Amino acid sequence: MNNIMKTGLISLVMVGTLVSAMPASIAANTDPPRSGKISGRSVVAGVLSFLVWPGIGQAVNSNKGPKVATHAVIGLFPPFRFWSGWDGLVNRQGGYWNGKI
Repeated sequence: MNNIMKTGLISLVMVGTLVSAMPASIAANTDPPRSGKISGRSVVAGVLSFLVWPGIGQAVNSNKGPKVATHAVIGLFPPFRFWSGWDGLVNRQGGYWNGKI
C-alpha cells in the first residue's frame, strides 16, 4: 500500500511540473472551435472515432491532416477516445493547440 501511495504522489508531482512548465503559446486559441451540424455522416464519424480508431472520424469529417494525426495519437489514451468520438459526432472544426484538438 505504501508503494502505491509513493508512486501516485510521484506521478502527480511529475504531471504538475510538466503542466506548469508548458508555454502559454501551446494553449493559445488560434482557431476557435466551432461545431457543425450533426448529420448521418458525422454520426458515422463519431462511432468510427470511438470504436475503431480515434482520428478516423476527423478524416471522415474532412478535417485537416494535423488534427487527424493528433487525434490518432492522443486518442490512444482511454479518456480521450470519448472526446475524439464526441468531436467527430458534432463535426467540430478548428480547436485549441493550433486547431488540432
